[in-house]
This record gives sequence, structure tokens and C-alpha cells, in this order.
Amino acid sequence: MVNWIAVAAINLAIAVALGAFGAHGLKSMVSTQQLEWWHTATLYLFVHALGLLMVGILIRLNYATQTTAWMLQIGVIIFAGSLYAMTLGAPRWFGAITPIGGVIMIAGWLWLAVTSFRLGNATI
Repeated sequence: MVNWIAVAAINLAIAVALGAFGAHGLKSMVSTQQLEWWHTATLYLFVHALGLLMVGILIRLNYATQTTAWMLQIGVIIFAGSLYAMTLGAPRWFGAITPIGGVIMIAGWLWLAVTSFRLGNATI
């Protein structure tokens, strides 16, 4: 079983580091559009790392499944990763991958809702 709390903590540390790099290291090296991509990627990484932290706790309490955590982790890697890659010079068509990550994150949150209903009904 994956320790999702630890994975979330690592994601949060990476988000802080990448946010700082974007704010201080990239500002003079990339366009305004690229900097916006970086900021969007960092925002989603932060939010989903915090969500993953919550999901990790819910998994330990048996209120959520690992499927939710995997979907959030894979989704944010694809979403934020593609934006980071484009900022660092990947071709613009690479952005076509970004919505795939977004859909996987949405599916992860919906899966949390479905499993919470199921697990909640099982305990009543």
C-alpha cells in the first residue's frame, strides 16, 4: 500500500520549490504566457497535493480508496507536467496533453464522491 500522506508531502515540497523557481529563476528567461503556464501548473500542484493529503488521511480511515489517490496523482503529473514542459521549451502542441490530466483529476474527485457514498452507506 502506498503511503499517500508521504506522497502528498513530497508533492507539496516540489510545489514550493517549483513555485520559487518560477517566481525567481524563470521571470527573466521566459515569456509572460510561459510564466502564466508555470503559475497555473504550480497552483494545481499545490491544490491537488493538499487534496491528496486529505485523501491519504481518508484512506487510512477507510473512507476512500487508493484509486482516488492514484487518479489525483497521475492527473496532476500529466496536467502540471505538460505545462512545466511547455514553459521549459516543449512544443506548444504538447499542451494537448494538459486536458487529459485535468480530466483524470476530475475523475479522481468524482471517484472520491462515489466511493464516499458507497462506504458511507455501508457503515450505516
